[in-house]
Amino acid sequence: MSANKNIILIAGKLGLHEWQVENTIRLMDDSATIPFISRYRKEMTGSLDEVKLLHIKDEYQRLKDLDSRREAVIKSIEEQEKMTPELMSKIESVLTMTELEDIYLPFRPKRRTRATIAREKGLEPLAAIIMEQKERDPRQKAEEFLNVDVKSVDEAIAGASDIIAEWISEDEKARRQLRRRFEKEAVIISKVVKGKESEGIKFSDYYEWSEPLRKCPSHRLLAMRRGEDEGFLRLTIEPDGGNALDI
Repeated sequence: MSANKNIILIAGKLGLHEWQVENTIRLMDDSATIPFISRYRKEMTGSLDEVKLLHIKDEYQRLKDLDSRREAVIKSIEEQEKMTPELMSKIESVLTMTELEDIYLPFRPKRRTRATIAREKGLEPLAAIIMEQKERDPRQKAEEFLNVDVKSVDEAIAGASDIIAEWISEDEKARRQLRRRFEKEAVIISKVVKGKESEGIKFSDYYEWSEPLRKCPSHRLLAMRRGEDEGFLRLTIEPDGGNALDI
């Protein structure tokens, strides 16, 4: 993304004039410090205070890092000869590192996984059939995929499930929707570690505790995290299971 576009984005996000952002970035690129700019270059920034200057600096660095990573992602996908005009447009339009990494995930060089092994055993077509959810009896269909490497229906179904799990985990839309579910609906659950009831008595309020994560005050979250770090509590954070499956 060009420097001019980044200036427009920063100005829009922070509610500033583009010239204020452009001049501030130019001064920072010339090694001027935030206190110096705030005190001695008011005429160039429109008298921006140190807080606003710091916001510009942080956002400018974030976008620079994003552009650098974007270039690396584009290069990697092009080297794999998998780039398409639609994919390029999507990559060029993202505004966060999370979005970019979600797009890149299916193209990232992979280590050998259970899904990889299942593909090598010829189970990807079975995974596609199950994924379509049109087969009335997947287990019966799985019998067609038994071979020297796949000796039972259970093994075939398990391998196909590994492939499906990888597909879903790499699906950009599913990841985005699940992330939003976590933000809105995630519940933090705290339980005492078995056998630690007496020793961890100071954390007894959280031996059986759950509440929506977005409503959990910071002091309570820190207390539960401390209890986990000290080995007295076991924490889990998860969205509503039924709603997550709707994705």
